[in-house]
Amino acid sequence: MLPKLQDANLSDKIVIMRVDHNVVKKGKIMDTTRIDATISTIVNILRQGGHIILMTHVGRPRDKKTGLIEMTGATDVQPIVDYLERKLKLKIEIPDLHLISEQGFLGIDTSINNLIYDLYQGHIDMIYMPNTRWFAGEESDNEDADKLGYQLAGLADVFVNDAFGSWQPHASTVKIAEYIPAYAGLLMQEEIEHLNLILEPEHPFTAVVAGSKFDTKIGPLKALLEKVDNLILGGVIYNAYLAAKYGISINGIGEKDVVAAKKFMEVASEHLHKIIEPRFVVESDSLESKKEGRFRSHDIHKLKKAKFILDAAPESFEQDDLKKAILGAKTIFVNAVMGLTPNFSEGTLSLYNLIAKNSEATKLFGGGDTIQEFRVLLPGLFTEAANRNDFYFFTGGGTVLKAIEEGTAYGLEPVEVLVANKEEFFPDGCDYDDDED
Repeated sequence: MLPKLQDANLSDKIVIMRVDHNVVKKGKIMDTTRIDATISTIVNILRQGGHIILMTHVGRPRDKKTGLIEMTGATDVQPIVDYLERKLKLKIEIPDLHLISEQGFLGIDTSINNLIYDLYQGHIDMIYMPNTRWFAGEESDNEDADKLGYQLAGLADVFVNDAFGSWQPHASTVKIAEYIPAYAGLLMQEEIEHLNLILEPEHPFTAVVAGSKFDTKIGPLKALLEKVDNLILGGVIYNAYLAAKYGISINGIGEKDVVAAKKFMEVASEHLHKIIEPRFVVESDSLESKKEGRFRSHDIHKLKKAKFILDAAPESFEQDDLKKAILGAKTIFVNAVMGLTPNFSEGTLSLYNLIAKNSEATKLFGGGDTIQEFRVLLPGLFTEAANRNDFYFFTGGGTVLKAIEEGTAYGLEPVEVLVANKEEFFPDGCDYDDDED
């Protein structure tokens, strides 16, 4: 059973909390949804008398070839801290750590102790650690990860993981939970509960999935096809599917993409009849914008060769089969931006408007670009949907797909380690309370 934040005794304890505030690009916050989603957990911990140390990853500052980590404003947590200070009217400090090399922070030095003292004394309200991916051990697969996990755990009494969107088994999501009592935050609990609506859906169930790399989607798509009544594809993976099925030559779709699409069609052959194809697509001469290149709508059944296919055309969402799949569904899962953002958005807009017309279905949207496009294209509806029970917005679309592939959220290592932690620290089901006589 998942250990929950509500079961913890946090009074006057240091709580180190992993969040998924990966919302900064080039030094600016692109969308506050993931930050706002964790505020209920933050407030709950503060109300219980806990003292919070927050941590998140931001971007990909590590060069995979050289191992060097670029620690610049582009992946700094400072914009997040600034936002939280304005939003919550709290004083938050970032530690000034000194153990720095070309591989990032080599560890956590004792300079942080002064900040922790200030946190205990109420001189500051929270500590926000530097980007976890600025630490050499965060994504390491050797003893550096164990070392960082141990050092992070040494800062606190309790670990709370509220980063459902960060499913990778890194030091700050997994290793830390091996050393101190650990709990799932309120957001993580909510995400898992809504994930079950996909894993055990009410039928008819329609899913819409897009993406840029087919090879990473084969497992999740096969698992989805076994559950859904209808699957609609979009983005580059739809282009690869069209190239594989109809032999259409499309700019930007290489042999690797086609091979992956064919492999998917082979392993999922029993369920391919569930795929509904948006019949009309938008072809353009340019990847940049409609103003810089000619664009036109094509019927895929009449297309043999294309330059760049950059969107599903709006008329696709007038198809009888596609409209029936959306309007007749009881459960709809969307992890899709249909066009190349930000210049090709008509397909996504048509899709989201059609989904909104179905007032009976439970509508579950994946994180990242999916939610950002919803907010940009339909701000009024997004605000309304955020307060409706028939809509739910996951903070991590990739995590949802991974859990669908696994068939359960409990196969994700950050969740799995929380359950193992409970069995280790509370074998008799006792709450963490070291103040008992």
